[in-house]
Formats: sequence, structure tokens, C-alpha cells
Amino acid sequence: MDPQTRVRVALSLERPDRPPAGWWGHAYREEWSARELAEVTVARQRAFEMDFVKLQPRACCFAEAFGSEYRPSGEDGVGPVLVRSAVTSSQDWPQLPSVDAGAPALRDQVDALAMVVDRLGPTVPVIQTVFSPLTVAGYLVGKDPARTISELRVHPDEVAGALERITDALADFAARSVAAGAAGIFFAISRFASEDHLSAQEYEREVLAYDRRVLAALPDTAWFNVLHLCGPRVHFGLAAALDAQAVSWSIHEAGNPSLAEGLARSGRAVMGGLDHAGALAVGSPPAVRAQGRLAVSSTDGAGLLLAPDCSVPHDAPERNLHALMQSVT
Repeated sequence: MDPQTRVRVALSLERPDRPPAGWWGHAYREEWSARELAEVTVARQRAFEMDFVKLQPRACCFAEAFGSEYRPSGEDGVGPVLVRSAVTSSQDWPQLPSVDAGAPALRDQVDALAMVVDRLGPTVPVIQTVFSPLTVAGYLVGKDPARTISELRVHPDEVAGALERITDALADFAARSVAAGAAGIFFAISRFASEDHLSAQEYEREVLAYDRRVLAALPDTAWFNVLHLCGPRVHFGLAAALDAQAVSWSIHEAGNPSLAEGLARSGRAVMGGLDHAGALAVGSPPAVRAQGRLAVSSTDGAGLLLAPDCSVPHDAPERNLHALMQSVT
């Protein structure tokens, strides 16, 4: 099977010739340039023969579009440095501009994705990373989940208006990414879909509608959409509440279901199985292969896309990343 066929079979909850596999991680120096981000992404796919590619834009690009300022750290292992947050007080929420995916920071990511798709061709599906509206709001206050939740509770009207504008921009970004060749999106809800921050009832009441609007904006040609629930004790019910073909989460964080449990509960294909901060980052190739093979055996190889729990640290040994791919062969 070619990679696209392999992914499609897995998404249909059937068993391909082998589970599709891939990984992603930041390239902090290159991600400030669309061309350089595309080049490093293509080079990784070819070096590791990944079955799918998740574009890894700089995480601050969404906040930049709304006025936050960041600068490159200049170091391989250090992410962008915050210069100024767009939201420093509750009075700033209503002042956030209305933007679309033509904003330079977002346009760069669409351009990078288009270059990757062009270079890899039609047999390797590429998906675009799209943060959830509340995740973007969290970056706008300086990546401070506790403050973001406080603002949502204390100033609901001001934050709601901002979330409306953020949602519009993300919906446009997602749609333009698919038009540029993406097979779908990796919709990442970072930490906020965890019992540690919001109850399931509060998330559904205050936040869920914005997530649904982003996903609803995707054209029918988006066939490979992944819901990523980041953190411990995630509200796994969101996997059924949001329209995606696969769900990604960490099976290694407290209170989260196993791959087999997630597959049964969601009725969706599952993406994950490898501990990004453990086996992949500091383990050995045999430990990575054992973890990967356990993921395959626990799902009987059906409906599984083998991948890390989350973004792989920049200094993860290449031998471990090769071992990830070897564990499905």
C-alpha cells in the first residue's frame, strides 16, 4: 500500500498492510521562514519515510496574527520569545482586530504547507496544525491557562467577543489550508480540555460551539482531520462531540484512556501510542520499538495511526525516531 491508502484504511477502522506511522516536532530556527519550514518538513518525511506529515508551524503564529509580538530565540532548542502580549488586561479583549488567514503569520503557514504538498506529491497526506480558539486566547495572554480561564469566568462577554473573531480567523485558515492541498487539519486543544482547567460541563457550555464552528468550515475534501486533546484527565467525550476522523491524546498522562479504550469509546481511529517525553526523548530504540509494538497489539493493528503523544522534543535521538517507524514493520 502507498501511504495515503494506508492512512485511509486506518481511518476506516480497518487493518492496513501495516499501521501508518509518523511523528512531528518543532524546528525552532527554520519555522520563521515558510520556505525553510517546508524544506525541513520534506527532509524529515524522506529521511524517516513517514506515512503522513503534520505540519509543525511556530506555535505563536496564531497569537501574532492578533497582535502579540514574538522574536526568534536564535537557539535550536528554544522556542519563540514573547516580546509583548496582545491582551494585558480585560479591556484588551474587545480591541482584538478581525483578521483572516491573509495575516502574514498565518499566510506563511499556508504557503509552507503548499510547498510541502507540492514536493511530496499526492501519495503522502499532509495535515495542517490548527489551534482551538481557546488555545489561541491562552497564547494572547502569554500562554497562561489559569489566567485565561479566570478571564473567561470573570469577563465572559469580553472574552466571548474575542473568541468569535478568533474562530472566524481559524475557520478561514483551516479552509485555506485545505484549498492549498492539506488532507485535513490537526485540531489541537491544548490543556483546556482537561479536568485540571475546566469541567466537562463548563467546556461544553462556554467553549464547544467555537470548536465546532472551526471544524464545520472545512470543505468536504478534508478527509483526514485529527482532534488532539492535550494534557492529563482529558474530557474524552469531546472525541464524539467534535467531527474528526481520528483522535490523538497521551495514553501516558494521568487519567487518560488507553488506545484500546479510546478506540472503543470514540468509534474513531486513534493516533498515538509513543511517549514523546519518555521513550522517544530519553529512552532507547528497543524501548521505543516495544512501546510501538504494544500499541499495535493493543488495537490489533486496526484503526491505529502510530505517533507520539505530542510534539517530539528537538533533541530526541534520531535512532529513537527511526525505531518508531521500525516498530510497525
